[in-house]
Amino acid sequence: MIRRALLLLALLGSASVAVAATPASRLYAAVAMTKAQRNSPTPLDSGIYVRDAAGQWTLFGPRILGVLSVARSPSHPEVMLLASADGVVRTADGGRTWRKTTGWEVADVRAFAYDAGNPDQVYAATAWGPLRSTDGGATWTLAQAGLDRLFCQTLVADTTKPGRVLLGLEHGLAVSTDGARSWQRVAFPDVTVLRLVQSAADPRLLLAATQGRGAWLSRDGGATWTATDPGSATANLYTATLAPQDPARMAVGGWGAGVRVSTDGGATWTDRTAGLPVRNVFVVAFDPDVRGRLWASTFEEGTFYSDDLGVTWRDGGLYGAYAYDFVFLPGR
Repeated sequence: MIRRALLLLALLGSASVAVAATPASRLYAAVAMTKAQRNSPTPLDSGIYVRDAAGQWTLFGPRILGVLSVARSPSHPEVMLLASADGVVRTADGGRTWRKTTGWEVADVRAFAYDAGNPDQVYAATAWGPLRSTDGGATWTLAQAGLDRLFCQTLVADTTKPGRVLLGLEHGLAVSTDGARSWQRVAFPDVTVLRLVQSAADPRLLLAATQGRGAWLSRDGGATWTATDPGSATANLYTATLAPQDPARMAVGGWGAGVRVSTDGGATWTDRTAGLPVRNVFVVAFDPDVRGRLWASTFEEGTFYSDDLGVTWRDGGLYGAYAYDFVFLPGR
């Protein structure tokens, strides 16, 4: 009896470990199936795809053109936002119904960020200037004070300082310390910033990908910046990512630049494109649940993932896609 009881306890312990190992996040991909686009009055094969535990991708959300990213409220998990070419589209019931929450004057929405101190305060980067919402994305107002040019497509809400937002512009960076009510320029090259990310492991660390000027690092929360990775110094880098478990690990990707990885905080970089079908990469992202797993999306040749920081790659699906973003959202 004692032996049977011990065996039962061991089995229960194994079951508990299995439950605890369940991924906490789900991977969402914003894509357009440009290589094999089907002719139809509505975009049946483009938009947001979500990947399940078995590795299958399923279309999620409304069938609208030009979906570039997705976000979920940190305090209301049923509330989600889609960044699209036609404005902000919002659900308050987990995706059962959707409605557009911006007017005719808002187009080309690129990215969202939630304020660290107020989960109902959301910021959006658009090709026509930044937006601000104080009701979780139900309504929006222009947030342009202090900007001499408006085009922007990436932003970060500082996770340690409520009200502080960094905005990537077509001519550098701007910062707000009052919740996007006003902006001031940051000392940064006069170049278009295409992607801006903040480290979850070290919030003082930020990485910027630029058009034609490579990658830039800040180690003081975005106050000062230095160029990194001479190997992509003149590349159009469309994407950048920082490992959530380790601030020393980072990656960038771009057109012709492939995937480039650093494991020593940006001191040295290695080309990790071998094994991918093309060198044209639009999205890279570290998996928050699998340490060391790196995702990459190539131009029209599918997504791939690597568990050894790009030394080898495995097919991740979505062949034919032109991806705009990878977003890991809490599982539900």
